[in-house]
Amino acid sequence: MTDKKIETQLVQAGRDKRYTQGAVNSVIQRASSLVFDSVAAKKHATQQRAARELFYGRRGTLTHFSLQDAMTELEGGAGCALYPCGAAAVSNAILAFVSAGDNVLMSGAVYEPTQDFCTKILSKLGVTTTWFDHSCGAEIADLVQPNTRVVFLESPGSITMEVQDVPAIVAAIRQKAPDTVIMLDNTWAAGVLFKPLQHGVDISIQAGTKYLVGHSDAMIGTAVANQRCWAELRENSYLMGQMADADSAYVTSRGLRTLAVRLKQHEESALTVAHWLAQQPEVARVNHPALPTSKGHAFWQRDFTGSSGLFSFILHDRLTDTQLAHYLDHFAHFSMAYSWGGYESLILANQPEEIAAIRPHGGVDFSGTLVRVHIGLENVDDLLDDLAAGFARLRDTV
Repeated sequence: MTDKKIETQLVQAGRDKRYTQGAVNSVIQRASSLVFDSVAAKKHATQQRAARELFYGRRGTLTHFSLQDAMTELEGGAGCALYPCGAAAVSNAILAFVSAGDNVLMSGAVYEPTQDFCTKILSKLGVTTTWFDHSCGAEIADLVQPNTRVVFLESPGSITMEVQDVPAIVAAIRQKAPDTVIMLDNTWAAGVLFKPLQHGVDISIQAGTKYLVGHSDAMIGTAVANQRCWAELRENSYLMGQMADADSAYVTSRGLRTLAVRLKQHEESALTVAHWLAQQPEVARVNHPALPTSKGHAFWQRDFTGSSGLFSFILHDRLTDTQLAHYLDHFAHFSMAYSWGGYESLILANQPEEIAAIRPHGGVDFSGTLVRVHIGLENVDDLLDDLAAGFARLRDTV
């Protein structure tokens, strides 16, 4: 069936009887060696090793095949490659398509490890990176060089949450350089709220560590490719030794089953918090794609079906180190931690100069401290009380 709603897809995808073997969930099949009963069986497995036939542990087990089928269905691709984390998914997806002398067009507001990969790894391999402003649309065509092989997007952008005009970018690239591979980090939308491949993107990448797993207890990366790019992504990722362990694949599949209801609660609570923050005198701006004042809101409204729990807000003032510690060290329900997407609420802060340092295309348009929050599944009134107490601490340190 092709008319299943997303909630039904998330429950059913990847649950073929071959993978569940009579259970509700897919089996956990941990294996390096996979035994063949005959020479003919070995020959068949070897010939079909790229088509989810049990061949060797690095090619995957039934546990991996279940998740790959589910992600391929959810994101509308031809296949899904699995990686040990999101950063591995990003770096190896790019490496699968570039050679020495090639150029990568990279948004300047992407995840910092993605930027570091370009500046510290690709540069040593003879691959150049051209950075472009995250708000760039059709004019991106002016930056395409004869050797541009990959265009990399992330929408919303990391930390500052600007939404990109993906359809305009894709159309411009296709007209100027139709063979260029367009990739997008789709972690914020969890492969549910935005469908990059439906907008002409070739590869949708996620840090499944975040919303797909959903419980902050496993790490995994996914890359779903269209028919044009799937074979090259699959084989080159395999040659680079990329895979995920069976247990992480299993908990990711399990996380899919509750993803729709979790995202709805993340969205509802995050919007409540975002609107509340917008009314606080200490806050200069709230960077939440669903708010009309957020950059790229019109693109979010046009292309997305909802929002998740991650966003940021900017204070009027740049906090001193003492103020920042007094603010962050005493939250009752918000924890300080990297990553996000789990059931818990998180909070981190960046100074404007820190953001400017990781924006290769230029500076920032604010002078106050930026606070990034992930709104978890706690009672939203408790979270609002916690944030209010934080602002009270700030007033005490003025």
